[in-house]
Amino acid sequence: MPSQKTLTLGEINISNENSFTLIGGLNVLETEIMALKVAEYFATITNKIKIPFIFKASFDKANRSSIDSFRGPGLKKGLRILEKIKNEFKVPILTDVHDPSQVKSASEIADILQLPAFLSRQTDLVIALAKTKSIINIKKGQFLAPKEMLNIIKKFKKSGNDKLILCERGTSFGYNNLVVDLLGFSIMKKFGYPIIFDVTHALQFPGGLGNASAGRRETITELAIGGLSQKIAGLFLEAHPEPENALCDGPCALKLDKLEPFLKQMKAIDELVKSFQKINTE
Repeated sequence: MPSQKTLTLGEINISNENSFTLIGGLNVLETEIMALKVAEYFATITNKIKIPFIFKASFDKANRSSIDSFRGPGLKKGLRILEKIKNEFKVPILTDVHDPSQVKSASEIADILQLPAFLSRQTDLVIALAKTKSIINIKKGQFLAPKEMLNIIKKFKKSGNDKLILCERGTSFGYNNLVVDLLGFSIMKKFGYPIIFDVTHALQFPGGLGNASAGRRETITELAIGGLSQKIAGLFLEAHPEPENALCDGPCALKLDKLEPFLKQMKAIDELVKSFQKINTE
């Protein structure tokens, strides 16, 4: 296994060899009041139990199943809300972009920019993201094998950016279903970059409701434990005060009041797994 890269963001060191980092928040910004409430809750809990935290939310979900689905407040208003969260709670921000025209404005607020899974092979978007010199979270496309992430890495490196996170979010398995191949984490770790596991999106049944995605929130603990068992850099997690009323991906979101006990378990699992010495079985 090659040496594992560490990305530094303020006092946070994101690495497969360090204690896990949490990227958490809302799927999409609904209202400013809701966003501030969720950000404060995440910030309070992670500070209490000593987990490095990065807030995430989308200002626009351009890939919703239906034309009638809620997309978010848009670029200008969304970035204003994210900037307020960043300043008020002193936390780094991650947000995703769907078009090269959004990249510059987003990079002025967000500390990490995200390349969406569906767009992970869009070269023009990759080049625009690379030019910001920001840390980039690359969502692995549901249609990609783990080894194919190397092609995306090469695009970024050739475009002048090597500050990359690789994010697993499940692989298409027939229609309306995702599976997570735990062996894929080891394959991607061979590239030397921090690996984040997007456990909530991996719970999706894409398009399972016909005009929206269904999900299986009840299995979030089991899936998260599986991901952390692979000695990775952290988790990507969405939560909502009332998932049944969330405007996007509610069936996958953790109930906000379950965040503290959930994270305490995840921290214990991460510490246990990273205390083990790897056994050479070759």
